[in-house]
Amino acid sequence: MLKGLVDGWSLVQAGRESARAAMAHLLAHYNGRPLPYSWGPPETRGRPFYEDGFTRLNTEARRGTLDAVLADIAAHLDDPSPPTHYVASVPVDGVLPGLRASNDLDFAAHGVDAPPAIWIGNRITASCHYDAPDNIACCAVGRRRFTLFPPAQVHNLYPGPLEPTPGGQAVSVVDFDAPDLARYPRFAEALAHARVAELEAGDALFIPSMWWHHVQALEPFNVLVNYWWSSMPAWIPTPMHALYHAIWSIRDRPEREKQAWREIFEYYVFGPAERAGEHLPGPARGALGPMDETMARRMRAMLIARLNR
Repeated sequence: MLKGLVDGWSLVQAGRESARAAMAHLLAHYNGRPLPYSWGPPETRGRPFYEDGFTRLNTEARRGTLDAVLADIAAHLDDPSPPTHYVASVPVDGVLPGLRASNDLDFAAHGVDAPPAIWIGNRITASCHYDAPDNIACCAVGRRRFTLFPPAQVHNLYPGPLEPTPGGQAVSVVDFDAPDLARYPRFAEALAHARVAELEAGDALFIPSMWWHHVQALEPFNVLVNYWWSSMPAWIPTPMHALYHAIWSIRDRPEREKQAWREIFEYYVFGPAERAGEHLPGPARGALGPMDETMARRMRAMLIARLNR
């Protein structure tokens, strides 16, 4: 937790004046482009999630102007059960050019490509999920409570479907406000490993890659700006492709085969990167040698050709 990291942001200062001052500050930089957002009736309780059966989401995906979304939020600031309005992960430069002039961590000055995204809404709960990149989340307006879990707690968090999802990643299906431990008993073990951080406006939080996080916005109007970045070059793809491929090709095999493949993956993938090829001369290592852009292109072409057979 990075207390006061963005205290000096103009958006933080406007939010401390009032929610409407923060809205006016955002609109002063808005370029009028339509943006995506989620809308749900009061019954969603600010929790973009699933309908019963986990095959459909409980919110609608809409597109509209920021001024219209903010007007709807403003109309319900004093409502204890407002409709859900959630602008999620919209690139700042795409809709709010100029905002970064006085509201930015300037990763680029340190050679890191981490363009900011903005999250705007009322009392929204982002159900527990993980992100592959590292993340710094900056609380600009309102307050937020983060509940975090290390990656190994996936076994106790009861992830939902891979598709559809409320925000791109699988989310825990446990209601953190009223956990049903009879239905999800392992969640009690997850809570024993939880770490909680409450952010005021001006605070920031570093969330390491793959850590699960449950995020609750606590005020009638809340804004967060975050920065995702990865240490991997752009030509290294997301491991989610490998996960889908492994589910398809390995998961339903006999147990003895699965255990054998576990050992193969441990040797080639999860052990030291140089181990599988260290006994071979350099020119013979191929994909077992250091991964560079040329080898990445060759592997991509090979996989596409084989998958298309």
